[in-house]
Amino acid sequence: QVQLVESGGGLVQAGGSLRLSCAASGGTFSSYAMGWFRQAPGKEREFVARISWSTGGTYYVDSVKGRFTISRSRAKNTVYLQMNSLKPEDTAVYYCNADPPHSDYWGQGTQVTVSS
Repeated sequence: QVQLVESGGGLVQAGGSLRLSCAASGGTFSSYAMGWFRQAPGKEREFVARISWSTGGTYYVDSVKGRFTISRSRAKNTVYLQMNSLKPEDTAVYYCNADPPHSDYWGQGTQVTVSS
């Protein structure tokens, strides 16, 4: 049974940084791309960033390019999202999942709140 557990969220001032972690267990992810997604209050969940588990190739939504960096540790089965220069509009619950996302893999997410 695949389990994805997000952590690392918190409250930060605009311009600050956070590093999110997504620990994966219960499955083999070498053939997947892994993604970070976010859902702001009153909005639909949206894609943020993707990384190929095998090659490390990455892709970002335009709004976070140059500020966020996705990475992974194959040894730890963990995907990270380094978020710098945070803006109030980055406030959301952040989730990781396979990309394209699998409906059974959504975890609880981790709350990121950026104050102005």
